[in-house]
Amino acid sequence: MDYTDPQLPPREQTIRQLRELSRKLVRELGFMRSTLAGSDLAPSAVHAIIEICQAPGIQARDLGEILCLDKSNTSRQVAKLEALGLLQRTPVPGDGRAWGLSLTEAGQGLRKKIDKFATDQVSAALRRLVPEDQQGLVRALALYAEALSRDNPNQVPRRESTAAEALVLGYQPGCIGDIASLHARYYAQASGFGVFFEHKVGSELGAFVQGLPAAGKQVWLHMEQGRTLASIVIDGDLESGQAHLRWFIVDDSLRGSGVGRRLLQAAMDFVDEHRLACYLWTFQGLDAARHLYLDAGFTLAEQAPGEQWGSRVVEQRYVRTART
Repeated sequence: MDYTDPQLPPREQTIRQLRELSRKLVRELGFMRSTLAGSDLAPSAVHAIIEICQAPGIQARDLGEILCLDKSNTSRQVAKLEALGLLQRTPVPGDGRAWGLSLTEAGQGLRKKIDKFATDQVSAALRRLVPEDQQGLVRALALYAEALSRDNPNQVPRRESTAAEALVLGYQPGCIGDIASLHARYYAQASGFGVFFEHKVGSELGAFVQGLPAAGKQVWLHMEQGRTLASIVIDGDLESGQAHLRWFIVDDSLRGSGVGRRLLQAAMDFVDEHRLACYLWTFQGLDAARHLYLDAGFTLAEQAPGEQWGSRVVEQRYVRTART
């Protein structure tokens, strides 16, 4: 609803003035700079630190909603802050697939530094206003912020995945690079893998999809806005009755959404339809994936230390018998 009064300035003039003042606020508060609030972080990272501090245990998807970031940008932001040692992930009780975010000791220290910087900045400005104007400013800004939040075109709508959501089958343009990138980022953080691992994933996956379609072989993708955010592959051999589960990865922004479980179920339905036994290789310590494998009927068959990936890990082989 628009409010008008013939004694007030024209609406177009008010809009123009508010836009000019908003731009000035953005500049004066430092949001146009590469870093914010006396830190070495970009404005979006500073806001993430503040929101995580105010809600310890918040999940990445909820953080993204608050910051108006899409899932991919939220995931990259969280990964960057974690790599800097400013935040940590902890399992959410009762949900082995979900992770809560909280600040580390270093993150808490930075949060205090940011808070002091912002407090000093606002305090210096308020000293130039009489108390009555200060309270009027608070009320006006509260009303303005609330009005902006209504039907905000910049808000990223939360997209809930549903059990009925269709997965994409087969090769899609860009999926090889997306899947290799997902693996590279995740395993660099989890296990310290580097360029050898990323090259191996990209080259072997590229060779695999070039051979599609083929009996006993398939790739399932979860895609959003043209990008692959999760994948799983079955590389089966009908003559031997064996299938290799490969390239199972889910972007951090989708963890806890059920996408990984649906991908694995689709792959197992495919394996069972072709009456194939199935095996996979993984690494010790990836507990969220291990729970999914156990629930799907896999059992640990063997494990041994390995260094072929660029760092020392314990490789594990899980197997699942053919369903008749």
